[in-house]
Amino acid sequence: MYKRLLRFVHPYWKKMAIAILCMVLTAALNSLIAYMVKPVLDDIFINKRWIMLKLLPLAILLLYFLKGAFSYIQGYLMMYIGERVVMSLRNELFAHIHSLSMDFFTKRSTGLIMARINNDVGLVQRAITHSLADLLREPLDIIGYLSVMFYCNWLWAIMAILVLPFVALLIAKMGLKLRRISSKVQQKVADLNVILHETLSGALIVKAFHMEKREIERYQQENRRFFNEQMRAGRVAILSSPLMELLGSFGIAFIVWFGGAQVIAGKSTPGNFFSFMAALLMMYSPIKKLTQVNNDIQHGIAASERIFEFLDAQPSVREADNAVDIPPFSQSIEYRDVCFQYEKQPVLRNINLSVSRGEIVAIVGSSGAGKTTLVSLLPRFYEVSSGSILIDGLDIRAATLRSLRQQIGIVTQETILFNDTVKNNILYGKPEATDSEVIAAARAALAHDFICQMPQGYETRVGERGVKLSGGQKQRLAIARAILKNPAILILDEATSSLDSKSEALVQKALENLMKDRTTFIIAHRLSTVRGAHRIVVLNQGKIEEIGDHAALLAKNGIYAHLYQTQFAIQESQAR
Repeated sequence: MYKRLLRFVHPYWKKMAIAILCMVLTAALNSLIAYMVKPVLDDIFINKRWIMLKLLPLAILLLYFLKGAFSYIQGYLMMYIGERVVMSLRNELFAHIHSLSMDFFTKRSTGLIMARINNDVGLVQRAITHSLADLLREPLDIIGYLSVMFYCNWLWAIMAILVLPFVALLIAKMGLKLRRISSKVQQKVADLNVILHETLSGALIVKAFHMEKREIERYQQENRRFFNEQMRAGRVAILSSPLMELLGSFGIAFIVWFGGAQVIAGKSTPGNFFSFMAALLMMYSPIKKLTQVNNDIQHGIAASERIFEFLDAQPSVREADNAVDIPPFSQSIEYRDVCFQYEKQPVLRNINLSVSRGEIVAIVGSSGAGKTTLVSLLPRFYEVSSGSILIDGLDIRAATLRSLRQQIGIVTQETILFNDTVKNNILYGKPEATDSEVIAAARAALAHDFICQMPQGYETRVGERGVKLSGGQKQRLAIARAILKNPAILILDEATSSLDSKSEALVQKALENLMKDRTTFIIAHRLSTVRGAHRIVVLNQGKIEEIGDHAALLAKNGIYAHLYQTQFAIQESQAR
């Protein structure tokens, strides 16, 4: 995983080379500072040389100045590289997620996807921005201190480093355990995000059913699980440092005893001993830091595994290698023996349907009959399991997705508006459109008048998911967006089902303006809204059971007639 992450570093190899050079120089200066203990003790305090008393303080100031300069340069460069890498990773992850097919989103919650982009990338950010620099710098410091130790006394150095293999083994074991726990911690973060997204986006339902207490308890329970996993990870991370210090103390204690005895016996000087001890004690600081670095890296690797799980996901709907731009729609749309199954469950079976240009076709049937799936196959939100869909004789799988979807406009029951201005929401249908085209589309959608009454008119922000607008206003903006796109093929999926009678009447007029000279697929539960369709297709358990106009289907006295009579009876009882 870390190797895959490091490919993002490659574009900045020149800055990385400068940073590494600065790290080498910093490590050399750190080692020199440790060695300076020897001349300070021997030449000043023991030999009492006045010239060294004048020179050594200046040398120490110069060493720390150079060390600070090199440390700043490498720190800034590593931070720059790390932040750029994480920015690139986040951009690639976001772009890749949007390249995936709709089944990716139906199988995963929004909260889970948000956790990957925000939390997991944040953990990778720390692993790269901070840990990568430490991973390069601290070993250099260790090598420098070891050099000083071997220069002072190679026998003491060998004795002192005998504990290092045990330290390395401890770091490795703690790291593996921490990675396993970290995966569970990050899963709990995703679970928290799921609850948070659901309750905030569904705040109206929570309040309507007076379920605030239940949702608070659900969040608190999940938060408690997250806390428990965090504490498990914390115990492992915190325990590693004192255990490492305990192991290191054996080496330090032995050198104090053995080296001190040699100084007393006159076999070594006090300056040599204290210079060695300074290097030894200073060496344990980068070793301790490597322990924390390892902890951060394990968190980052666990997070990167989850990120690359998304980056490795492939769209189920792909363009053919030799895909062509589909010509403007002019004749007919044909479903030939189309079957579709979702997770091995049959949804549509042997669909054969031909729709001519300019025809209005209504798709009706009970819930779960496959109505939305039928029209979702046309823009290739999902791929047919078998059979084919043709536009003017061309299999849509041979067309580029862009050219296919440019010819299709969609208005759904759940209107999706962005937290942006009215104008920009309409422009989503055609970003390059002029202001006059936007206004013309709004007029055709019967939205211009209420837009002008808003505080900033077309520059008014509509709030998240259009929260500042009524249901009818949101639908008319969605229709304006579709009108501006000017598609040849139109899909209306329950576009008026959630509206009151007054709003429905306005939206229905706007839809009539939208449907002019377009081939239209209408999905509707309210059968009163599809009576004007040229043909009505009745789906039942994924199969086409009946096709005909309203009058012919009523006369047939089949499924459609039963559905219509049931709805008519319900409406009459409600009227009474």
